[in-house]
Amino acid sequence: MTPATEATLEGAPLQLLDVDGTLAPGYEPPLSEAELLEAFRLMLLTRATNDRGVSLQRQGRLGTIASARGQEAAMVGSVWPLDPGRDWLVPQYRELPSLLRMGMPLDRFLLYYRGHPLGSEPPPGVNVLPIQIALAAQLPHAVGLAWGLRQQGSDAVVLTYFGEGAASEGDAHEAINLAGVRRAPVVFLLQNNGWAISTPAAKQTAAASLAARATGYGIAGELVDGNDLFAVYEASRRAVERARAGEGPTLIEALTYRLGPHNTTDDEKRYVDPDEFAAWEPRDPLRRLRVYLESRELLGEGEEAAIGEEIAAEIATAVESMEAQAETSPSQLFEQVYAEPTPRLRRQMSALGEDL
Repeated sequence: MTPATEATLEGAPLQLLDVDGTLAPGYEPPLSEAELLEAFRLMLLTRATNDRGVSLQRQGRLGTIASARGQEAAMVGSVWPLDPGRDWLVPQYRELPSLLRMGMPLDRFLLYYRGHPLGSEPPPGVNVLPIQIALAAQLPHAVGLAWGLRQQGSDAVVLTYFGEGAASEGDAHEAINLAGVRRAPVVFLLQNNGWAISTPAAKQTAAASLAARATGYGIAGELVDGNDLFAVYEASRRAVERARAGEGPTLIEALTYRLGPHNTTDDEKRYVDPDEFAAWEPRDPLRRLRVYLESRELLGEGEEAAIGEEIAAEIATAVESMEAQAETSPSQLFEQVYAEPTPRLRRQMSALGEDL
């Protein structure tokens, strides 16, 4: 490992790709040219889907959307070291590219935001748990899954996501602490995007970094530039290797920024200083990777436009498939709650005039 790839828990985060597209001295990305272009395409697809999703929400065709705009590198870089056929992903609610990378179909993801139960049902063979809206509630599940897999003799690794707001929840502490005690093979990817809705990160902790908490849990920790695909990838690769080798969990704090509202019910202009937003825009992860690819002559003039046309067609097909699904019915609220419906559920169903 070269000095350029070593991360710390405090101070400046690990950065391997500068905002101008230049690499840190002595660092050469281990990803092939095909992988670099695939990662870039996934980031483009994510942003285009988010933009289309917001448009659909404004038309009343989708529910509330939580965009991943500005956080694509943190998600793509962290999921890339996983083996989709072996490892598991436990998402929060922004991780579209990570879910796609693990095999979740795009139309199935859109169904979630349509309020369709099928959107929370991963297809067979796709190793992901459903999207979780309640802050940090997914973390104990991720630890239990990882611990259980290890008890079964599997070498699978679990990657789970949460934000700096969720890091203030009791579930986060309990889950990370248990993971450390049990040496569970789980990677905690904390996306610190600066805001828990309208509460700034500075009002949530007095610590120099949230990654520094790893020391108190007795686990590995890294602080990285979350808008740098390579920095996130390297930290995540090391974390996956440690977990697979039986060396326990890792807490990675990816410093990133939410380039937009918390979700489509929010107006970030009411609380975000325009100067702060302007300062982060040049650090856009897509822009940074684009400049690097162009400097390597991996992305020529007109190629991104061609990719964009492919993506637009892919999204259009997914939207058509999503809207072709039968509308939900009240009875679906009661399905998959218990193996055998309770008397209370049966009374509620009877009140709706439906049979269960």
